[in-house]
Amino acid sequence: MTQSTGTRPLDGITVVSLEHAIAAPFCTRQLADLGARVIKVERPGVGDFARGYDQRVNGLASHFVWTNRSKESLTLDLKQDIAPSILEQLLEQADVLVQNLAPGAAERLGLGFDKLHARYPRLIVCDISGYGAGGPYAGKKAYDLLIQSEGGFLSVTGNAGEEHMAKAGNSIADIAAGMYAYSGILSALLLREKSGVGSQVQVSMLESLVEWMGYPLYYAYAGASPPPRAGAAHATIYPYGPFPTGDGRTVMLGLQNEREWKVFCEQVLEQPALAEDLRFAANFKRVENRDDLRELITGAFTALDLATVIGRLERAGIANAQVNDMRGVWQHPQLQARQRWRLVKTSAGEVPALLPPATSNAYTTRMDPVPALGEHSAAILAELGLSPERIASLRGAGAI
Repeated sequence: MTQSTGTRPLDGITVVSLEHAIAAPFCTRQLADLGARVIKVERPGVGDFARGYDQRVNGLASHFVWTNRSKESLTLDLKQDIAPSILEQLLEQADVLVQNLAPGAAERLGLGFDKLHARYPRLIVCDISGYGAGGPYAGKKAYDLLIQSEGGFLSVTGNAGEEHMAKAGNSIADIAAGMYAYSGILSALLLREKSGVGSQVQVSMLESLVEWMGYPLYYAYAGASPPPRAGAAHATIYPYGPFPTGDGRTVMLGLQNEREWKVFCEQVLEQPALAEDLRFAANFKRVENRDDLRELITGAFTALDLATVIGRLERAGIANAQVNDMRGVWQHPQLQARQRWRLVKTSAGEVPALLPPATSNAYTTRMDPVPALGEHSAAILAELGLSPERIASLRGAGAI
């Protein structure tokens, strides 16, 4: 049973983050979920530019609400004279610094690892970038879609033909980098327990996404042909993908071995002789003859409604799924039955938020509010010893 007051793994850890968009905020939200205090440094008056992406969540931006709960927002103009001293005081008390500023910006602000390590030897510094330090792409701007392109993702996603390539429907390169930064920071914290000193974690979006491209890379090893674009179907396993049913719906199904192929022919298609057809006698043959096989499967399914097809697949033990839209996911019966939604406060009212996928029986995940821009500036600066008058002066000067 989950403890309601259990100590969280990162209770007592303080993270300062110079972050924007998705990769770094997604990383630090995971740290906040585990109990870390995350101080998010934002531009006065504007904030993280992801705040302005849209107004889909009661007037707030969908990306921002997703990646920024349980944080404190400190507005600070990094170009004003007061900024270095405030950052210095914050870092004196911090365990981790995370930044995904433009290439070279952290070094220009005096926030490169070597300088920081000399002053704060226990500080862990995580630098997230598009292409990594060094190399011909070090200074190149990087956004999620551009990394999907450079990392080869677009070459295997979508339908046949260059004009039919498709990006992932979410920020997959940002998410990959954010998760590697998250795990890298956790590793660095464990290492600090052994060594007593902090270390640098460097994560690039390109390398994160290319790691996730391991299967198509090895499939195309030594100049072999890469997996073809196959839409929502699997490129190299068949049948594995979407098929229409007679009521205008779509079922997703997947076969993994020859036993399942035989059962599929007998119990789902109700065509046992098809299992002996030499055109489909092994997976590679089914892939080679996928158009013929798709026609046969579609012909059988279009005489049935979705519920009947799923019923047959379930009885046969064949993996299957419905093709849900976002409304279907919000209402997903499995998420509802497992009580995976919680209400999180925002400046625009409460919104539902999904519990993190890793559930512990030892503590309750932190699910605190999404901060308004600069909501915690006065409180944080007061902790650093600044008087109310000084804070008001800085606010008047646009420094916070």
